[in-house]
Amino acid sequence: MSAYFEELDYQLTPLGPLSLRRRRQFKLNIDVVEVILGEAYLMSDLFTASEQALAEQAIAALSEKSPDILVAGLGLGYTAASALDHPQVASLTVIEYLPPVISWHQQGLLPMGRRLIDDPRCQLVEADFFLQAAGAGGLNPHAPEQRYDAILVDIDHSPDFFLDQSHADFYSPQGLARLVANLKPAGVFALWSNDRPDPRFVDRLEQVFKQAWAADVVFENPILEEDCAQTIYLAAT
Repeated sequence: MSAYFEELDYQLTPLGPLSLRRRRQFKLNIDVVEVILGEAYLMSDLFTASEQALAEQAIAALSEKSPDILVAGLGLGYTAASALDHPQVASLTVIEYLPPVISWHQQGLLPMGRRLIDDPRCQLVEADFFLQAAGAGGLNPHAPEQRYDAILVDIDHSPDFFLDQSHADFYSPQGLARLVANLKPAGVFALWSNDRPDPRFVDRLEQVFKQAWAADVVFENPILEEDCAQTIYLAAT
């Protein structure tokens, strides 16, 4: 039997207090790892279907056989790990703003353990994705000329609900147009959202990309004993 509750790490960050904790979920008789930012529940390894679907659906939409992929938002690592599950992926760059999150992976504190750290295709980069996307210096400050076959973003709650208001410009037509410059021809942009599909955001994507669509990801919530739905937005150049 594990401890009922354990705070594995607590750090002050520019976005607020960040807590990594493990607690016993008695109804399911399992341990759950979760991240809290300020007073907001950020992520949990109890619900990872949509994070995995972000990688699966983006890769399925690609025509490139050996893609270079960028993931913005490391989190618990499920999106990145799902991308690495595809042996044809040539390289994976993960941009993460919060140093403690990278450290948790390096220390093996998270469910993926060292899965990402030990894969030679994967590079974890500490950087502000939104700041990089707003400039002309590329998304990876260590490789400013690098372009990607797919860019996957899982940072904010939705295109209209941000962790920080400074992210808002990224979701505008102008911000999305700047992002396209970081994609290779026939590239794919994929975005995770906690909300149901918003046709207005699909319309916004279609102002910039050749095609865009939204996909529901439905998964069982064993706590509530009902299905929940989140969204993956996809757009292709």
